[in-house]
Formats: sequence, C-alpha cells, structure tokens
Amino acid sequence: MPKLAANLTTMFTELEPADRFVAARQVGFDAVEYLQPYGHKITDLKSMLRDNELELILINTRMGNAEAGERGVAALPGRQNEFKTILAESLEYASELEAGLIHVMAGVVPEGSTVRQCEDMFIENLREAAPIAASHGITLLIEPLNSRDIPRYLHSDSSHARRIIDAVAMPNVLLQFDFYHLQIMEGDLQEGLVRHWPVIGHVQFSSVPGRNEPQYGEVNIPFLLGVLDDMGYSGWVGCEYRALTTTVEGLTWAAPWGIGLASS
Repeated sequence: MPKLAANLTTMFTELEPADRFVAARQVGFDAVEYLQPYGHKITDLKSMLRDNELELILINTRMGNAEAGERGVAALPGRQNEFKTILAESLEYASELEAGLIHVMAGVVPEGSTVRQCEDMFIENLREAAPIAASHGITLLIEPLNSRDIPRYLHSDSSHARRIIDAVAMPNVLLQFDFYHLQIMEGDLQEGLVRHWPVIGHVQFSSVPGRNEPQYGEVNIPFLLGVLDDMGYSGWVGCEYRALTTTVEGLTWAAPWGIGLASS
C-alpha cells in the first residue's frame, strides 16, 4: 500500500499554514511536504510537526526572485554563490526538521544563456552539493517541470533529467517523478516508471488537466499507485494537488488508503 503525504503548500489552502498541519493529521496523513517553509522559524515548524505527530519528508530550495518569474537558481550561470547560500538554508531546515528530501530547483534558462550552459552549471552545482547533503543523510531531487506551465525551465522531460542525473553520478541525486508534469510532457507513465526506476527518489501526483484531486482528469492514479506497489516502491507519494472545493470534501478518492475520516 502506498504511503501518502499531504503537500501543505497546495492542499488545505483554505486554512492558515499552521492549521494545515492540524488538518492533515485529522484526516489521517502521517507525513507532509512543505515546499517553501522559510517563512516559519524552524522551532515553530518543529512544534507543529511534533504536536501533530507528522513527519516532514520534502522541501524545495528557494526559487530566487519568484515575482520576476525565477524558478530556482541552481542552473543559472553566475549565480553559484547565491545557490550555495540557498542550499545551506535548505540543508539547515531539512536536517533540523529531519526531512530526507530536497528538491533542487534548477531555474528557467535566462536570456543570453543556452540550455547547455545552464545544464553544465547545474551539473557542477549538484556535484558540489551532493556530498554536503549526503553528510546530513539528505537526498537531492531534480524534477522535470512541464513547458506549458513553466516555459524554458531547464529540464521539462524525464530523459533530460535522467541525462543530468547520470552526468552528476552521485547516489543521492535522484529523480522526482511527478505524474502531472510528465503526463503533460510525455504520457505513458507506467513505462516511464519502469524506464527510470533505478533513479526515482520520490513520486508526486495530481490530475491532468486542472492539477486537482486524482478522481478528475485523464491520469489513473489508483492504477499507477498499484504499479508502484507491484514494483516494490517503498517511498512516500506526495499529493501535490489543489482542491476543487475544500480539501476535506475532495478526499473521497483516498478512502481506500485510510485517508479522509477525521480521527477522534
């Protein structure tokens, strides 16, 4: 049976951030993702996790200047020192909060740079970052983000991401396989899981289109969760979707996995 983690950045958005931890526990989640935890003090996050008996499994690195359209700086030439600062912050949060996964956001290829230049920069930064992360017991993930939502993101398909991972050649640099992004870019998700199985470090999902609950759209999430079970996947599966109404109302899909009914 898959282990489901609530993504508190996209789920329970009808609630204040601190209340999302409470809500996740009440409906039966044991673990959460929180993409950008940096607006909270680490001590406060520790309390929210401890008080609700939740495990934090994943955070993202900062995006850089998000208002200007940046989606990470790890692949941007000339931004190496900024990336080191961003990574150090992420490692502090992840290690203090016992989160074992950090999604390293590569970034959008900027004007004046080529994909090859950015790819080389990303590989160099990941090679330097991986041993530091490993010393904290942390895995670094890279995730293909679809080109419809995020044009010019460095790697938007699984083959490109795999090429980067193979070039880095570090055991704790792995693939974040998100059904939403990869359905948009290439489909054939079961085959993709099989093809990239040796380097898959984490899985996420939402519906296509809409990025809503899995009972909507064209992606058969129950089938794919069964595929993961059959393949022996032992990691968490992140529920990175936006509720059509409220999160609790939309959780009917999760009843077979023990999620959705408020605990006593």
